[in-house]
Amino acid sequence: MTVRRSAATRQAAIAMAVLLLVAACTATDSTTAPVTVAPTTPPPISSTTTGQVEPTTTTTTSTTVPAPRDCTIDHEPGEPVFESLDESDLVGASLLLSGQYFSCADEVVIAPADDLAVVAVAAQLADATDSTLLLHDPDSSAIVNAALTRLGPERITLVELDGDWLADNSAEIVEIRGIPTDLGDVARRAMGSIARVGMAGTGPDTIAAVLRSIVDGRTTTVPTRQSGVCDPDSQTATEAIEDAAAGRTAHGEVWLVDVCSPGLALLAAASLGSEGTVLLIDGRDLRTGRQLVQAVNSGPSGINQIHIAGEVSEEADWQLDTLLAGDELPGGGLLLFPGRRIVALYGNPSTRFLGVLGEQGVEEAIERAREVAEPYGADGLEVLPAFEIIASVASVSAGRDGDYSNEMSVDQLRPWVEAAGDGGVYVVLDLQSGRSDFLAQAKNYEELLLLPHVGLALDPEWRLKPNQVHLEQIGSVGAEEVNRVVEWLAGLVRENRLPQKLFIVHQFRLDMVTNRSLINKPPELAMMVHADGQGPIATKYTTYSTLTGRPDADQWWWGWKNFYDEDSPTPSPEQVLELDPLPVYVSYQ
Repeated sequence: MTVRRSAATRQAAIAMAVLLLVAACTATDSTTAPVTVAPTTPPPISSTTTGQVEPTTTTTTSTTVPAPRDCTIDHEPGEPVFESLDESDLVGASLLLSGQYFSCADEVVIAPADDLAVVAVAAQLADATDSTLLLHDPDSSAIVNAALTRLGPERITLVELDGDWLADNSAEIVEIRGIPTDLGDVARRAMGSIARVGMAGTGPDTIAAVLRSIVDGRTTTVPTRQSGVCDPDSQTATEAIEDAAAGRTAHGEVWLVDVCSPGLALLAAASLGSEGTVLLIDGRDLRTGRQLVQAVNSGPSGINQIHIAGEVSEEADWQLDTLLAGDELPGGGLLLFPGRRIVALYGNPSTRFLGVLGEQGVEEAIERAREVAEPYGADGLEVLPAFEIIASVASVSAGRDGDYSNEMSVDQLRPWVEAAGDGGVYVVLDLQSGRSDFLAQAKNYEELLLLPHVGLALDPEWRLKPNQVHLEQIGSVGAEEVNRVVEWLAGLVRENRLPQKLFIVHQFRLDMVTNRSLINKPPELAMMVHADGQGPIATKYTTYSTLTGRPDADQWWWGWKNFYDEDSPTPSPEQVLELDPLPVYVSYQ
């Protein structure tokens, strides 16, 4: 592990910050609340720092610098730990972390638990001075004093706190007060950073910035005291997860902290310093964030142990396994949506009569898929080219197995599937199962579905009852049969630590899928209804409106199909991008 700075270096850093602060504060306008740095020795601080008080400093009587102590607690590599830390009890969290990582402490920084802006600054100060960070509230004096007794610090720095609650001890007391920007100047000087950067509030973007400041030390991030509610669905939260991980290589003790648990993230970062890594996660789905995936999988594994903190879902165990496996989708990441749109060529490689996919060889098809996909990024969404391959083709004859479906073999499909993967193209295997049930056919292609870039589509139009043949009726499927496939494929994803798979149900009439609302939607799969009706644009719009107007519509991702010959005319990308809800999958037949 990285050797922590010596006590002499730490004391010099704080002393220099104090001296510079005093010089700066003597020139402060009288209307600005000054930062007061008032070191005293016990008994508790008797001077006050309210109002216009000239900053003062005192020094301890000691003329020698004590030898530094080795206070860091080393940990053996271990299995991931889900920490029982609560954002509502940051005092308790700070005590747990101090006990977990420090047997003693030459320096301790203490900040108020109810002021995240101050905690953010205190975390940076604590890291810069190799201090242990503790938090305090009016009801926690006894337990914080007990922690101080255990740690035995030589210096205690109080940030925006009175010291009258401190028990008698031999430590030097430094009290720092002021508005966040003034406190930030103290941290900046201790850090040796080149600039102080202000941030509005203590939302996810601010916490990500603080984490980066602690890592690189180039800037000091100073938030304002602005309250707000963290929305994990917001773009701000998603970007914060990415920003905190961008360019990072996870090492040492790794803490994955829910993006809406800012206090826990700050405490973990201050505790670990350069000896570990703190990254933000979406506690509802640990697979969120492409930069996060890269951070925990970049370079040789130097991860000692992983800790998960904050509110996380019951799915976190297998999601963590998937995150650490690092098998990404084409274009990166473990989740298909949101953030991208898939545009596919539909058909069968063996014939041009079933769609555009079979009109050329595989390399030409890859290039064509890229060209077709490109205009669908006009709204700023990333586009991912794809093949939707009809793996089992509806047949007018029963065939040897009597199911009225001609199944391509895995060996026939493999060259196209592998070439697509090499070319950054997603693949969807489409089933027209006839009298066979969808699950039985899906299992035929398990070998291909184990690849990270291969998903599955069910086409109920070609699902027959025992006494039916094709082209005499529109087929249908019930939720129960679909759910059997969903359960099997989700298990395949989970057990093999695969990225999320696309699961499509084709539909252009309501009666094609009975009890659609009862179809399960597990997080292993991106569940989509693909509106694949053909004809005049007005008719297609009506079909789309009908399908998306059902009560369960907001539980699905939505797809749209364009026909080159059967549509009149073929809708343009501009027209497709005007649909509501906006499709995240578009196919061409």
